[in-house]
Amino acid sequence: MTDERMLHPGAPSEELLADEPVDATVLDSDLVYEGRVWDVRSDTVAYGGGQMVRQYVEHPGAAAVVAVDDEDRVLLIQQYRHPIRHRDWEIPAGLLDIDGETPLETARRELAEEVDLVASSWEPLVSIFTTPGGNDEVVHLFLARGLTPANEVHAREDEEADIRLEWLPLADAVAGILAGRLRNGILAVGLLAAAERLRAAAGSSGA
Repeated sequence: MTDERMLHPGAPSEELLADEPVDATVLDSDLVYEGRVWDVRSDTVAYGGGQMVRQYVEHPGAAAVVAVDDEDRVLLIQQYRHPIRHRDWEIPAGLLDIDGETPLETARRELAEEVDLVASSWEPLVSIFTTPGGNDEVVHLFLARGLTPANEVHAREDEEADIRLEWLPLADAVAGILAGRLRNGILAVGLLAAAERLRAAAGSSGA
């Protein structure tokens, strides 16, 4: 019997799809590598009537910021990322590596430390699994508006020492994502979510 939703992909579903947590039994877990920022683990898991071994990066998680000014320009940063051998365009982001700090507090801190800005308005956008087959990282994305310079300029080193900043119309940045010129995953999700949030807000205010 054919599912009507396969014939009509746009047809509404009876229930909203959502990711489902699974409490799979971990029979054994080994720390394969202890890194400066994250670790690598190898787990033996009971699943589906059998066992499987999976290696993955154990990640503290992160927060990222879509900073949009009063002209609907988004702040992009470019820095060198060694694993991909690119200076890719990104949005301000940082690890959840301070005990007791919430994702929003991390987002505020990273906006100040990476680009010397503070924001008067903060909205949660989405939270995403970045690479669910290879790590357990969750990134929490926020929309920041009401931007003003921070009280102090932060010193930067390593990849951040030659960081480049650009203000780009949000619509142009979204076009760059869809054209394949901007390929950072967190940037793509954040900008698309922000564009939809601002579009919806503009529609409701004009109704």
